[in-house]
Amino acid sequence: MSGPSPQLPLALRYPPDQRLETFVADDAALLPQLRDFALAGVRRGLYVEGASGTGKTHLAIALCAEADRLGRRAVYLPLRGIAGRLRDAAQALDGHDLVAIDDVDAIAGDRDDEVALFDLHNRLHDAGRAVFYTASASPDALALGLPDLRSRLGQCVRVPLPVLDDAGRHDLLRLRAERRGLQVDAATIDWLLRRHDRDLPALTALLDRLDHASLASQRRLTVPFVRQVLALD
Repeated sequence: MSGPSPQLPLALRYPPDQRLETFVADDAALLPQLRDFALAGVRRGLYVEGASGTGKTHLAIALCAEADRLGRRAVYLPLRGIAGRLRDAAQALDGHDLVAIDDVDAIAGDRDDEVALFDLHNRLHDAGRAVFYTASASPDALALGLPDLRSRLGQCVRVPLPVLDDAGRHDLLRLRAERRGLQVDAATIDWLLRRHDRDLPALTALLDRLDHASLASQRRLTVPFVRQVLALD
């Protein structure tokens, strides 16, 4: 990754859990579509919409990691972290092949930020760069005050993300555990899903904790061991 202004959180080290291969998608065509986008981009851009916990940030970060792997310059731009400063942040994006803009909701209603995003979108589009957005809902459903921005976002290819069911959550935890080299059986994952908050960020935080406990004790993640770790709360 390039070296953007240190005052603005334009980029981060892409967590190893957040990769395209660890994303669980109901639509089998989604991941190939995203890999193609990471490689070449599409002139219209991509706009992913879904409720909290559907994996939007995961995809934004994973897309940047995939683009980097393919030799393209990518940057992750979390709007919630730079609300009110988007125009300054946008100045550091020239030269990137792909810009992943996470959480459009965060600037809805702020005219300065909306104008800055509109200008950034046009600049990236005109330069032939790939731009990827995430938001909780369609452009028409967001509280955007700038009609021109809503129009530009509406021209992107839109991808809805459904909330994962229990089978999807099971697969996600299994894939992330495998990615970390954790040994965990299906019964243990099922036990966790029955007894723990099913929100994906909460499950990811739980897996972090169990990973550390497993490493410290050199034990596999079994139901008795997990119960013992959680009993320390």
